[in-house]
Amino acid sequence: MKRRSIALAAASTVAGLAAATVLTQSAQATDVARTSVVKPTVVLVHGAWSDASSWHGVTKRLQSEGYTVDAPAVPLRGLSGDANYLSDYLKTIKGPIVLVGHSYGGSVITQAAAANTNVSALVYIAAFAPDKGETASELTAKFPGSHISDDPNAQIPTALSPVPFNDNGTTGVDLYIKPDKFRDVFLSDRVGSRQANALAAAQRPVTAQALGEPTGTPAWKTIPSWYLVASGDHLISPAAERFMAERAHAHTSEVNAPHGVLLTDPAAVSRVIQQAARTTAK
Repeated sequence: MKRRSIALAAASTVAGLAAATVLTQSAQATDVARTSVVKPTVVLVHGAWSDASSWHGVTKRLQSEGYTVDAPAVPLRGLSGDANYLSDYLKTIKGPIVLVGHSYGGSVITQAAAANTNVSALVYIAAFAPDKGETASELTAKFPGSHISDDPNAQIPTALSPVPFNDNGTTGVDLYIKPDKFRDVFLSDRVGSRQANALAAAQRPVTAQALGEPTGTPAWKTIPSWYLVASGDHLISPAAERFMAERAHAHTSEVNAPHGVLLTDPAAVSRVIQQAARTTAK
């Protein structure tokens, strides 16, 4: 009986060890599967009247989650030129890309991503998502609610200051938001005057040509899209944002924030980007 008990105990031990080995191998395989998912590079594209530093709060959050983040400077000189510049930049990145645009940057990503198979998702943050032939200026005027002009017949929106320039024989007009309008138009009075004044002083102008240039083939027709509507936006009407998001069949969420939502609510912006990254992960 003793020998039989010892044999049974030994057999039980062997079976237990075998089961434990199977479980360990299964857990290791699961861990490998998890770690084998490649996180995309997140490319953050700023719009008019801001620059790449406006993504600072978003960048910190994404980097803390292990994402590689690029925030290139956009020339803001003309839509086709800006889109070509970004298109060339994207070609230097290996692997999947989540391409994010704010404001006019949405127009840029819409055109720049059209022929890039590495772009797995587009994310619009209070941004233009134009269809073929549409302009940013046209979409701004399409719905009521924008504070960029109080005269619909004005050639230059009344909240903007035109500054002519001559760049090696190429002439144009840069558009700045007037300092006394910046806090309302860009930030919906959601930040203090000191911060708003500092941001207004450092704003990057956009040319009238860029805002008035028609869009080419829109990438959102073939690439999955996400859209964060800023329901307190005074630059692009929230109604226009909802219209563009619905038309693009974008995964849409809203936050009560101004046009400069990436400055005031970077956590909300980061969550939308991470959702797009996880959903399209390969």
